[in-house]
Amino acid sequence: MTPQEENLLALLANIAPHFHQLTQEVLFGQVWTEQSLSPRDRSLITVATLIALNRMEQLPGHLERAFDNGLSVEELSAVMTHLAFYSGWPTTASALERLDDVNKRRNC
Repeated sequence: MTPQEENLLALLANIAPHFHQLTQEVLFGQVWTEQSLSPRDRSLITVATLIALNRMEQLPGHLERAFDNGLSVEELSAVMTHLAFYSGWPTTASALERLDDVNKRRNC
């Protein structure tokens, strides 16, 4: 978990304890662990959705998770390029910036 994700979870626990509980128990405890999709597939779907919806604040944490779940820079870059034609060029440009940041941080 990234420091940003840890900070967000601490904030949620403080300001919205029930939302925090649902996030931990249902989202990460059930949805992400359900066996019909692999963690790699879930990461791919999640990253694509965050990009399409222009949710750049949550993207870095999910890019970290995507790397941890076996996706490569090349695969994530290809997904983003593909999405440029469906969710927009500016959205993809922003996502590629986040991918570069996360990739650089992981390779330091």
